Amino acid sequence: MGVWQLLLVAMVMLLGLFGVLAPGVPGPWLVWAAMLWWALHERTGLAWILLVSSTALLLLTQVVVWQLPPRRIRGLGITRRMVTYAGLGALFGFVLIPVIGAIPGFVGGIYLCERLRLGGHGQARASTRTLMRAVGTSVLVELFACLLIVGAWAGAVLWG
Repeated sequence: MGVWQLLLVAMVMLLGLFGVLAPGVPGPWLVWAAMLWWALHERTGLAWILLVSSTALLLLTQVVVWQLPPRRIRGLGITRRMVTYAGLGALFGFVLIPVIGAIPGFVGGIYLCERLRLGGHGQARASTRTLMRAVGTSVLVELFACLLIVGAWAGAVLWG
């Protein structure tokens, strides 16, 4: 697979990661489609293992998300800025503390945005807790799964 195709796969995966954070965009399925495209062109054992693993992980993620309470977005004050802070926090956490750092990074991003908006620790903490109960958990589950898939793909491309 050429460099341009790898960049295209990476861009679709990145779009999928952003799609997890945007309501109505099928982010996990964009990540999976990029993995499928890569695996069909690579045709190595590692590529097929990653494709099967990512498929199983995304199906498991969908089951978990269906078991969580439904998203109640209206009236919570979720802004694009907050989504950006949460997404960047998860990405930085994933890079700084591989894999598990995405969870505190996501929550920390929401807290930082709320702290800047509301000014105090108590109010920001209460708002972060409310947001995580309403929508954050399901978004975090999907984002974490997609970050795992993208991280595994990047590792396979770089070291494979």
